[in-house]
Amino acid sequence: MKAFLLAAGHGTRLKPLTDTIPKCLLPVCGRPMLEIWLDICARSGITDVLINVHAHAGAIQRHLAGCDSPVRVRVVCEETLLGSAGTLAANRRWVATEPAFWVLYSDVLTNANLPKILEFHLIHRPIATLGVYQVADPTRCGIAVTDAHASIVEFEEKPKHPRGSLAFSGVIVASPSFVDHIPNRAPVDIGYDVLPQLVGRMKAYCIDDYLLDIGTLGNYETAQRTWPGLRGQIERPSLIGEAL
Repeated sequence: MKAFLLAAGHGTRLKPLTDTIPKCLLPVCGRPMLEIWLDICARSGITDVLINVHAHAGAIQRHLAGCDSPVRVRVVCEETLLGSAGTLAANRRWVATEPAFWVLYSDVLTNANLPKILEFHLIHRPIATLGVYQVADPTRCGIAVTDAHASIVEFEEKPKHPRGSLAFSGVIVASPSFVDHIPNRAPVDIGYDVLPQLVGRMKAYCIDDYLLDIGTLGNYETAQRTWPGLRGQIERPSLIGEAL
């Protein structure tokens, strides 16, 4: 199975740390977040990862060349930022024949059980399943409103008047047709430009495991105190093998 690991951001809110270190290489309890994510992918049955890079691209490429990755890695350097959705559109052929693929935000720290999310997705077959979690301040996040069947009936990025507190986690499993709904421009963003138009065709999976958006210095400091590490080896549900 394949995954996009989005890592091209400047990490502006993490300055001055990101003046010299790319956001995805900032260590949490001694390990770069990028390495944590590659381990998560390997433990979750993901074999191929495409990483988009822009800020400090050379540092990320050198790090990957010097580490023993547990998955196959393809690095795509974006001279001009394409946006989270633009990266998917530019590399649509890479996932065109996949029954499903992952989109993972590298600045999210989590030990969520990805195979369980995938199993849920394969049972219900929406165009995309979003990992969601409860947040205290929904005005700062992409917010999903769901019905009794976990279908997403509303989605708004950073709403001024939120109608719920279920936030998009930065974890998506999607069908290839998801890419067909990306507007033909750049930059283009998943939260602002794609998810709102897919209302009624997406499911929400509530993540109760550890999940923290490492987007601010405060959250980065919190991660050093609270990160419990990864769970043990995750078993892939038999349904995955049957479907893929």
